Amino acid sequence: MLSKTQNKYIRSLTLQKNRNEHKVFIAEGAKIAEEWLRSNARIQKIVATSLWTDANMELIGKHIEAELHIVTEAELLSISSLSTPNQVLLVVHRNEEKTIPIMTEWCLALDNIQDPGNMGTIIRIADWFGINHVVCGEGCVDVYNPKVVQSAMGGHLRVNMYETDLAQFLETSKIPVIAATLDGENVYKTTKPAAGILVIGNESKGVSEKIMATATQKVMIPRRGGAESLNAGVSAGILCALLLTA
Repeated sequence: MLSKTQNKYIRSLTLQKNRNEHKVFIAEGAKIAEEWLRSNARIQKIVATSLWTDANMELIGKHIEAELHIVTEAELLSISSLSTPNQVLLVVHRNEEKTIPIMTEWCLALDNIQDPGNMGTIIRIADWFGINHVVCGEGCVDVYNPKVVQSAMGGHLRVNMYETDLAQFLETSKIPVIAATLDGENVYKTTKPAAGILVIGNESKGVSEKIMATATQKVMIPRRGGAESLNAGVSAGILCALLLTA
């Protein structure tokens, strides 16, 4: 079981300032937890029901560094950020912050993406297409937000994520900067570079003027129906499929 102090600590990690202070985040749910436990990630705590624990002792045994807490479903509910809590929750150590490399391969750059579901979906899309780097500008939702981790479905294990001054990063790029915008060139007709930085903008405002000024190419997904716009995650998926594949 969890002590009151441990319960309070885990619940506090829903706030970004506490995740930053302790350099940890929450990964919740059986599928996500199992993926993290199969990895070499450093796990601080494993909080799980006895039923899940009994079925996964081999995975638990791979992480002797982790504290194991066997709890009731009610205890798990008290620390869960999910509306329907699962059987297991992990507290995971964050990776050390990395220096952003000079990009020579496809990369995603995110300008003020604020919705956790969109952020997680975009990380998952990067993971699907083998994009190793996602660069987030100021104003983006924290990539370790529990809802982002949930939506990314293990993408954090394979995709490097950075936070930086996005305009400065793009201004120094040695490969094309491709901004997604409603007034860009039809993506089906545009020239596909061998590598580039694809910029996805804010859910309601799109790519900001400051970031747009760094673009060497602008693309749009042609519209045939009456929808005003596309979800940022959906747009990222479509553009990756069209730009990165033959």
